[in-house]
Amino acid sequence: MAKVGIVMGSDSDMPVMAKAADILEELGISYEMAIISAHREPDVFFEYAKSAESRGFKVIIAGAGMAAHLPGMCAAIFPMPVIGIPMHTSSLGGRDSLYSIVQMPSGIPVATVAINGGANAGLLAAKILATSDPGLLEKLKNYSAKLKEQVEAKDARLQKEGRKAYLESMTK
Repeated sequence: MAKVGIVMGSDSDMPVMAKAADILEELGISYEMAIISAHREPDVFFEYAKSAESRGFKVIIAGAGMAAHLPGMCAAIFPMPVIGIPMHTSSLGGRDSLYSIVQMPSGIPVATVAINGGANAGLLAAKILATSDPGLLEKLKNYSAKLKEQVEAKDARLQKEGRKAYLESMTK
C-alpha cells in the first residue's frame, strides 16, 4: 500500500513532481502518482481525495499552478498532512500559485514548499512519516550526512583549484 499520494493538475507539472518521487524512491517510501484536474474533472478529484485515507496514504503531495486549488481541496477532504508545491507559471512566475496554496483559511492547513520545490516536498513527506518510523529516520539522517559531505567536497576542491579554475570547470 502506498504511503504517499503524489497528484498534479497537469502533465506539465511532471518534471517538478518527479523530483518528489525520486526522493521517496531513494528513501524507500512507496507512493502513487496521478494527474487529476480539480477544475476539469471534479468528480474524479473528489473520489481521489475521499479514498486516499482508505488506500493507505499518510501524506499527499499536490502540485498546482495558477489558481492552484488542488492542494487546498485535498486538504479540505483528506484528514492527514498535505504538502503543496506551487508551480512556476509563465504569467506571474509562480507567485500566483504560491499565494493560492499558502493562503489557506483557518482550519485547512497546507504545508507549502518553494515554487517548483519538488525535492523538498518529498523530503518533508519523508520527515512526517519518520516521526513514527525509526528506520526511515535513520535514512534521513544518512541523507543529510551525504549532503554535508557533498558540500565539504566542493569546498575542498575550491580550496585546491581556486575560484577561477573551479568556476571554469562549472561552465564546461
